Amino acid sequence: MHVLITGGTGFIGQALCASLLQAGHTLSVLTRDAARARTQLPAAVRVLAALDEARDVEAVVNLAGEPLMAARWNATRKAAFRASRLGTTQALIGWMARQSVRPRVLVSGSAIGYYGPRGDEALDESAAPGDDFAAHLCRDWETEAMQAEGLDVRTCRVRTGIVLGADGGALAKMLPPFRLGAGGPMGDGRQWMSWIHRDDLIGMIQWLLERDQAGGAYNGTAPTPVTNRDFAQSLGRALHRPAVLPTPAFVLKAAFGDMAQLLLTGQRVLPAHALAEGFTFRFPTLDTALDDLLGDRAR
Repeated sequence: MHVLITGGTGFIGQALCASLLQAGHTLSVLTRDAARARTQLPAAVRVLAALDEARDVEAVVNLAGEPLMAARWNATRKAAFRASRLGTTQALIGWMARQSVRPRVLVSGSAIGYYGPRGDEALDESAAPGDDFAAHLCRDWETEAMQAEGLDVRTCRVRTGIVLGADGGALAKMLPPFRLGAGGPMGDGRQWMSWIHRDDLIGMIQWLLERDQAGGAYNGTAPTPVTNRDFAQSLGRALHRPAVLPTPAFVLKAAFGDMAQLLLTGQRVLPAHALAEGFTFRFPTLDTALDDLLGDRAR
């Protein structure tokens, strides 16, 4: 299958490229910086600087978006979050509409921020969207992606949780203080963290691409969400370090502004749709995921 990927040079995208190539697929990656992308991606990947360079595409994975956690939020960054997600998705839909032979499937990114802060409520894909900035962003992003259904393109939306990988993402930001024994919960630690091992997320995306019956929203989270306090304790155990020093909420708010909302509130999200359709997680529990990612490094 010839797969076109946006966001292919990111933390998830690079791993997805490697997995799809290993499975025998042909890949094209759309990027704003073709020269840099060629240094980051395998030689077998065709790097595109414009959508109109794409030919004979059978599937699309849309992961493009300005990273939410890269810096403090302000009005400019919030506008960039929307433009990078909605703009890219709108461009993809327009490109699909112009094709004489359209892709068979679109797997488009979203996030569990779709649900907004919900306390202890267990959330599957049928839950209503929230009403904060992140929820509106995800809802609008998904609305753009669903336009592909009107073009007879099978469409899957993946609401991704906190993606854990050994070489980047949220875990890489957490590791330095925890390795020094200075890690611990954020705020009161009671907020839920819906996480997923990167290999399971890649596996889910590939499963959605290849499974002709798949469609609609899928929570890209492991089946065992944990509270922030439990996450900190598990990470401390994996690193053989104490994890008892909390970061007060006012410190996070001072450092991150509105972005602190994502750290201090959470969602208890369950991957009901994927489980009902037979997807199998390699790392269903946090301890198994952290052992895989950190076992050798912690010894």
